Amino acid sequence: MTRLRIRHSTTYRYDAPVPYGLLQTRLTPKSRAGQQVLSWATEVEGGAVQTQFDDQNANRVQLISHEAESTEICVTAEGEVEVEDRAGVIGAHGGYVPLWMFLRATDRTRRGPGTLALVRDLRGQDDPLRQMHALSAAIREAVTYATGTTDVGMAAEEAVAAGTGVCQDHAHIFVTCARLLDRPARYVSGYLRMDGRDEQDATHAWAEAHLDGLGWVGFDISNGISPDARYVRVATGLDYGEAAPIRGLRLGGAAEAMTVALNVSAGRMSQSQSQSGTGQQQQQQMSGD
Repeated sequence: MTRLRIRHSTTYRYDAPVPYGLLQTRLTPKSRAGQQVLSWATEVEGGAVQTQFDDQNANRVQLISHEAESTEICVTAEGEVEVEDRAGVIGAHGGYVPLWMFLRATDRTRRGPGTLALVRDLRGQDDPLRQMHALSAAIREAVTYATGTTDVGMAAEEAVAAGTGVCQDHAHIFVTCARLLDRPARYVSGYLRMDGRDEQDATHAWAEAHLDGLGWVGFDISNGISPDARYVRVATGLDYGEAAPIRGLRLGGAAEAMTVALNVSAGRMSQSQSQSGTGQQQQQQMSGD
């Protein structure tokens, strides 16, 4: 088991007072297969949590209001999570959404010539796990990882046509293609501890496919691996829109500037962990959310 400490602050600043604003956040990980949340809290400056609930995907959602006529709001999520390396296997399906729903296309995951071409040579594979790993490799080869080439509204087909993207685009392409292969698939947002640095630029995104005999299995296309003990799952959905860390609305015409400070570091290790040591790790890429 690996213990990770996470501190994630998002600050919005406005050039004029905002009469009303509301943020919808999915920043709270839950104890699930392979991860145990030891502590977690959300702190808000310039606003307040009005309510919280679990959505259709069993994600914890908080609705946070701005203080009236405010010019700044900061949301900080912080805590410790213990993670087990299960080679990406999450297991049986849960939540409120039936499994067949994860075969449905969304605006970001509609099929087209690019995604159809990616799955053309994969349809005959009998081993579903091998098939999904082959799909991940094909996407990574066709769409080069490159920051600054995309935005949250880009659809899978657009990213394939562009030939470049970030982890969010890789996840959308994988989800689209897996569904074309009749595999239920979903988008995942969360945290990744990168090698050699605690300060991160953004949250991370990957995908999961539901496979007979294994249940949900994760695939980090951008890094060419299945999630291990460096990954913390926070939210899942049909696409980015259902798993976005923060979305919001506000009244007025004020211009907005957003800054993010994210730290993912090693938490306090148990005695058994400190005795067992750690193995070599691969360099990771992250971006997008």
